[in-house]
Amino acid sequence: MNIPFILEKAVSLYAQKEAIVSGGKRFTYGEFAERVYKLSNFLLSIGLKKGDCVAILHENSHQFLEAYFSTAQVGAILNPLNFRLSPKELAFILKDSGAVALIASRHFASSVNSLGNFQIKIKTVIWTGQGDETTPFRGIDYEEAIKEQHSEPPSISEISDSGIAHLYYTSGTTGEPKGVILTHKNVCTHALATIAELRLNDTDKWIHVAPLFHLADAWATFAITWVGARHITVPDFDPQSVLETIQNERITLTNMIPTMLNMLVNTPRANSYDFSSLRVILSGGASIAPDLVRKIMKTFKCDYIQTYGMTETCPYLTLSILKENLTHLAPEEQFIYKAKTGRPIIGVLLKVVRDNGEEVDHNDKEVGEIIVKGDIVTQGYWNRPKETVAAIKDGWLYTGDLALVDIEGYVNIVDRKKDMIVTGGENVYSTEVENVLYSHPAILEAAVIGVPDPKWGEAIKAVVVLKEEKEATKEEIIAYCKDHIAHYKAPKTVDFMSELPKTGSGKIYKKGLKEKYALGSQKMG
Repeated sequence: MNIPFILEKAVSLYAQKEAIVSGGKRFTYGEFAERVYKLSNFLLSIGLKKGDCVAILHENSHQFLEAYFSTAQVGAILNPLNFRLSPKELAFILKDSGAVALIASRHFASSVNSLGNFQIKIKTVIWTGQGDETTPFRGIDYEEAIKEQHSEPPSISEISDSGIAHLYYTSGTTGEPKGVILTHKNVCTHALATIAELRLNDTDKWIHVAPLFHLADAWATFAITWVGARHITVPDFDPQSVLETIQNERITLTNMIPTMLNMLVNTPRANSYDFSSLRVILSGGASIAPDLVRKIMKTFKCDYIQTYGMTETCPYLTLSILKENLTHLAPEEQFIYKAKTGRPIIGVLLKVVRDNGEEVDHNDKEVGEIIVKGDIVTQGYWNRPKETVAAIKDGWLYTGDLALVDIEGYVNIVDRKKDMIVTGGENVYSTEVENVLYSHPAILEAAVIGVPDPKWGEAIKAVVVLKEEKEATKEEIIAYCKDHIAHYKAPKTVDFMSELPKTGSGKIYKKGLKEKYALGSQKMG
């Protein structure tokens, strides 16, 4: 099974049904498919071959959705680019992927034009939006490119389910970005699993808020299309605009990064919007504090599901959906499970193991590393055989995430291996401390890191952002933590910032914070 099958299935049942709402435009599935086929035929007309790579630098839009399907239609590989990267970082990825064409929004013309300073293989830039940009590469307007093309699917040889569909580059938190290979089989298997787990159907309306270059949202491109549901895109994250769109377009579900949800529930007058259409809100892409989960459920007045996954797994590995025997628990007991990382989704085998490979006890106390296997797991990293062998052993992907597992099989992540803090010989998991900080009434955002310390090896530092018109001192925050967790886990220092650094997907960028404070320590030493 391959990605073109998904669109073909949707068109066969829902050709006249509204499929896309984007930038003031509305397309039925029939109209959307015609645009996809026209773009596919244009890509073939410029000499694109099966296995070639096409990059896209774009905000959320119908063009992004079209690119996901059209590249798959011709057997090409789509490489979604993080538009917050510098030209140098973009050039590294484009060189590594070998991309020969680029679909780009004119909003990012400056970055694209700067790529002329680097030796990359891009032959054609397909521009969207208004403007007449000059570029060191051959350029053509997106609408002009597809206008005269045939609106029938191109006739090409069969697309194998083992063929590469996407290259997503990791954020590079542990070194140079690596291209994660996802096949048609990976993508289609994941889509079917989410359809079953989330009970997606043709009445659903999904808002694409998290960036489509990131799998926190991109997976929905395929699952939502498969069931004939509706896509609604917003170009960037503006809290008020998102809330209005949820209300006006009668959104039924979506997935967002915790930092986005945190901003939404803290938006003035958030409770004044009509969210009665929502049936569930999902969070994913980073850990989330239980206190924030409560605020999400209270604000949106709908069900909540926590998700966990990786780029390497399309992404979902677990969902905090209750098993049938847990639905009989009292609401507060149910909430304990809803706020956990979750249980494995359909098609995934998951273990939490000790360093020697043995499974930890399912007692919700012993910490181990999550390892997984299944048809949604990547076959490896693009041109990185050593990294592939290091990550995948005997068919199991080692995630680098540390977690507990309970008797019901629900896992709860406590930290990334690289983020665990060792202070005075004790292991401290940053997530546990952050959860306490998020329960403080004055704190909007928080990150906990280990910083070099001559006495303790590492000392625990909290970096926080306060809510508007709220106040708190360092001493008060430290005392608050000591009231809620063991004293050795409480931060020894607290720094205040107006905003925490974020990755391109909106997650808090801990690596940047660590580097900042490590550098400061070296200068002082």
